[in-house]
Amino acid sequence: MPGSPLASVPAASPTPTPVVEVRTETEAAAIPFQARSVNDPATDAGVSSVSTPGVNGVTTKTFRVTYTDGVETARELVSEAVTTPPVDQVTTVGTRQAPPPPPPAPPAAASGCDPNYSGACVPVASDVDCAGGSGNGPAYVRGPVRVIGSDIYGLDRDGDGIGCE
Repeated sequence: MPGSPLASVPAASPTPTPVVEVRTETEAAAIPFQARSVNDPATDAGVSSVSTPGVNGVTTKTFRVTYTDGVETARELVSEAVTTPPVDQVTTVGTRQAPPPPPPAPPAAASGCDPNYSGACVPVASDVDCAGGSGNGPAYVRGPVRVIGSDIYGLDRDGDGIGCE
């Protein structure tokens, strides 16, 4: 129908139906480990060491994600769970106070005592015997004395490390 008013109006194109897709997606996220210190009275003060290394944990989040024509249009958290718990880093810190070092022993010549013995002063002499024994001196010592070096005077007759018992 030429000349009809409908002939000049273009035909309407149909509106496309959007493509909507819903997917379930998961994401893993790190859970940082914590650091802590513990005092150790068996370790010297000022000494520390990592006794347990820290390890990050993992949390898993599950989302319901909506896509419209391939573009994300909505995201909803459905669940969240710790799948691997973190392990705390533990540092051991020493608290023991070391005893002060003993004063240096005077040289044997200065003290007049033989450095091979302790517990009593064994004089430095050509021969030393146990006081009250059958030895003939010229020097004597009252025991007991501990042999800490060579038993040069033969004070430990039974070899148990203690002389003049």
